[in-house]
Amino acid sequence: MSNQSQGNIWPYAIVISILLIVAAAAATVMIAVDNPVEMSNTNMQNYHDYDRNANAFIEEKIAFDKKYKITYASEKLDLNDAVVAFKVTDSAGTSVNGARLNIVLTRPDNQDSDIILDNPNVDNGVYTFEAGKLPLEGRWNIMAHVVAGENERYYHLKADTRYPKVFEY
Repeated sequence: MSNQSQGNIWPYAIVISILLIVAAAAATVMIAVDNPVEMSNTNMQNYHDYDRNANAFIEEKIAFDKKYKITYASEKLDLNDAVVAFKVTDSAGTSVNGARLNIVLTRPDNQDSDIILDNPNVDNGVYTFEAGKLPLEGRWNIMAHVVAGENERYYHLKADTRYPKVFEY
C-alpha cells in the first residue's frame, strides 16, 4: 500500500509546480508595471529617432563646430536658484546674439521632473535662463539644442546640485 501512495504524489507536484510558475510570472508582470523602463531622451528625442539619424547629428555637430563655439557659462547649478547660461561665439570669437537655444533640465533616471527653459536673457552672446528652484536635489542633465544660422547642434552636460561647481561635458 505504501508503494501505491508514492505514485499519487507526482500529479500533485506537477500541479503545484505549474501554479508556482504562474505565480512567479504574475509577480514579474506586477513588478514590471510598477517599475517601468524610462525611454532615453538623447538629443532631446526618443532613441529610435536618434539611432535612425545618428550620422546626420554627427555631421551637423561637425559643421556647427567649424563655424561656432558654444560653452557652458554658468558657475554652478544651485538647487534653490538654478541659472543656466551658454555663450555662443563664431569661429572668430565674435559673440552671436541671434541664435535659438532650447534648453531642458532633466533627471538622468526619468523625465517626470523635466524643466523646459525658454525666453533667455541675451547679453553679448551669453544666453541666460532662469530655472528657479529645482524640485529635487542631486544629478541633473542639461540638454541644449542650438540653432545658429543654418547650423544646429545638440549639447549635453551633466551636473549635480550636491557638488554645484562640478560638471561633466
